[in-house]
Amino acid sequence: MRGTKTYSLSAKDIHKAWHVIDASGQTLGRLSTQVAGLLMGKHKPTYSRHLDMGDFVIIVNAAKVRVTGKKLDDKIYYRHSGYMGGLKETPLGEMLERKPGRVIELAVRGMLPRNRLSRHLLRHLKVYAGPEHPHEAQVNSSRKSLASAGTSRPVLKKREGSTPRRRPAAKATGVAGKGRAAAAASGSPRTKRVADKVQRGQKGAGEVKDAGGAKT
Repeated sequence: MRGTKTYSLSAKDIHKAWHVIDASGQTLGRLSTQVAGLLMGKHKPTYSRHLDMGDFVIIVNAAKVRVTGKKLDDKIYYRHSGYMGGLKETPLGEMLERKPGRVIELAVRGMLPRNRLSRHLLRHLKVYAGPEHPHEAQVNSSRKSLASAGTSRPVLKKREGSTPRRRPAAKATGVAGKGRAAAAASGSPRTKRVADKVQRGQKGAGEVKDAGGAKT
């Protein structure tokens, strides 16, 4: 197609927002998938997996997150001190009592790609066990900028003259030879040669037919 160009997002077109999510009564896995999508920027139409274009996410009331089944006792977190016999095991229930923010951070970390970009994206996640957080100024500024823009998603402007050109539909002809001969009259030399071969073939077929009828 003529006049088309692949759109590539630049750093100046990336706008980061701040989201506040209350984890009270929410399932750990469902909450983690939502947060991972916001950190990567999958909710934006300009999503590019190789760019840091996600938003900041603040999670409050992390201690009130909910899990299903018997995960409070069955799910175990492991860590090792590096010395002989230094394997430590911590059940999920105990981890929620001691470090509830760590539970959500590990769940979100497991749903991000295993690369350097994901380690950078984890810095945009702020988890707090209670209902308070110290980022009220950033949240208000983000809301004001979104309100002034009138939309929470960037809008891509259509380039002028990028409308794809359509070829006109070919007109149907009764006889293929005549159509090709008509096209050869104003076409390229190659088209004329093809049309001449077609005409010679039709003429030869007619002579063979006449000879066969005279013989019988």
